[in-house]
Amino acid sequence: MVGEPQDDCLFCKIAAGQIPADVVRETETTVAFRDIHPQAPTHVLVIPKVHHPDAASLAAAEPGIAADLLREAGQVAGDEKLESYRIVFNTGSGAGQTVFHAHAHVLGGRGMQWPPG
Repeated sequence: MVGEPQDDCLFCKIAAGQIPADVVRETETTVAFRDIHPQAPTHVLVIPKVHHPDAASLAAAEPGIAADLLREAGQVAGDEKLESYRIVFNTGSGAGQTVFHAHAHVLGGRGMQWPPG
C-alpha cells in the first residue's frame, strides 16, 4: 500500500532505524542523512518517513509531508551554512533515480552549473 513502509525499500529501512545512516536531522515526518556517494562537498538526502515512489506521488497523496520535506531541505542548508545550494528531485531511472522512495538531494559547497548534466 502506498504510504506504508516497504520491506524491500532501502530508505524505508533507514527511516525505521534498521539500516544505519549519518543522520543530520530528524523530525516526526522526515529524516535527513549524508549521501554515501556525495556529488558535492555537501550532499544530504531528505526523505519522508512514509513511502511514496517519487516527489510528485508524495505531493499528490500527502502535500503536508511534501511541504515538510522542502522545509527540512532548507533547514539542512542552513545548518550546513550553505549560502547557495540546489535541491534536486530525480524522478524515474532515466533521470537518475536509483531508490524509488521520494527524496530530495541538498547539494552545495561548490559552484553549480546550468544546465545540469
